[in-house]
Amino acid sequence: MSEKTVTPKKKVKTILVSQPEPTSENSPYLALAQNEKVKIDFRPFIYVEGATAKDIRKQKINLSEFDAIIFTSRNAVDHFFRLAEEMRYQVPNTMRYYCQSEAIALYLQRYIVYRKRRISYGNKTVKDLANIIKKNPEGRFLLPSSDKLKPELPKALNELKINWKPATFFRTKISDLSDLKDVYYDILVFYSPSGIHSLFHNFPDFEQNDTRIAVYGKSTLKVAKEKGLRIDIMAPTPETPSMTMALQKYIREANKK
Repeated sequence: MSEKTVTPKKKVKTILVSQPEPTSENSPYLALAQNEKVKIDFRPFIYVEGATAKDIRKQKINLSEFDAIIFTSRNAVDHFFRLAEEMRYQVPNTMRYYCQSEAIALYLQRYIVYRKRRISYGNKTVKDLANIIKKNPEGRFLLPSSDKLKPELPKALNELKINWKPATFFRTKISDLSDLKDVYYDILVFYSPSGIHSLFHNFPDFEQNDTRIAVYGKSTLKVAKEKGLRIDIMAPTPETPSMTMALQKYIREANKK
């Protein structure tokens, strides 16, 4: 994927984002491509595989035993309600929902009548989510998640001493990227540690050379550095809170005449 020598601030013409192509016409990536005259491709480096009802039963999970659900992602929402339907479980109107962000809370509208349910949400951080749960710790909590559950949340929930249980509702799988072997991009964009792992799984001998690496989030940054990658673009930062803003800043510096 990369066979050139290092040239700092070389002009940017092509970008590969390791995520599915956005469906919204208002995507900031579309605006970035148009405004900066760069080609942006999208390719998921990982994909999600849902658990089956049999998988859930093997984990000794009985959905009817829980009266509160903790959601940390939209995937968790999708697969919880999918499996609830598959297992013929009628989610009661009294169910409490605790979401890590407002965006996840609003996403619940796909499955429930939002205004009639007990929904609380934090401001994206584990600490904030834990503080909200702390206000109403009674009952039994279910945490549907992927097989890549970060340790911060379980630690925070254990410190609250609430009655909770994790369950794997979906798994993160590595995509086959073999068709990209001889394809070169000026910038590779990663949003998760799993994306970095996928890169090296598909290309064990990957050499960065003059390929710029853009990462979002501290956990992605940590894994990228552990793999020996040079990080050229980082988000969020106070100056560039989004990845597209960070990319735009870098592109304008690199492409200035």
